[in-house]
Formats: sequence, C-alpha cells, structure tokens
Amino acid sequence: MKHGPIALIDDDMPVVVLAPKDKVYEKVLSNIEEVKSRGGKVIALTTEGGGTISSLTGNVIFIPETNQHLTPILFTVPLHLLAYHIAFLRGCDVDQPRNLAKSVTVE
Repeated sequence: MKHGPIALIDDDMPVVVLAPKDKVYEKVLSNIEEVKSRGGKVIALTTEGGGTISSLTGNVIFIPETNQHLTPILFTVPLHLLAYHIAFLRGCDVDQPRNLAKSVTVE
C-alpha cells in the first residue's frame, strides 16, 4: 500500500481487498482502515467468520473456509465474476476483449 498505490485512492475507484484469515489478516485490516481514511471505497473478499472486516466495510464477499492451499482457487471465482460484470457494465465486449493476440490462426 505504500507509495504508488496509495496515491490512486479516491472516492471514484473502489479498492478490491483479498483478506483470507491467515497470518497477515491484521495487516490487511490496517490497510483497509488506511484506504477508508482517504475516502476510498472497499470491496473485501474474506473467508467465512471474518466479522471484523464487516465492521470496516459493508461490501464483503464471504468465501467458504478451506485448506490454505485451496483458498486462492476459491478466491478466483468471485474475482472473475466481478471482473466480468464490471466489464459488462462498462460496455466492453466480454466475448472479444480488445488487444487479445490470437495464438492460432485458422485459414
């Protein structure tokens, strides 16, 4: 959160925070407080039972708690859906993204 990213925080651009209940959870909460103090909006993804984060932001997506090695896979699904819906709302063609290089050319 230091230097560059903190300069981008404003009330027009939401900050997506991944906060699984692990050893850096408290540090992530501190970063959320820093974003909120600068007027930023936070969308948080956390594992179930992350009650502390709900008090910091009302925009929380809960992921089922699982083995720590599977957690990144579970976090990927809502992130893909979030990206899809944001692109759709912005009017982007989600089926044919711009600047996508084709690796196979069919003649």
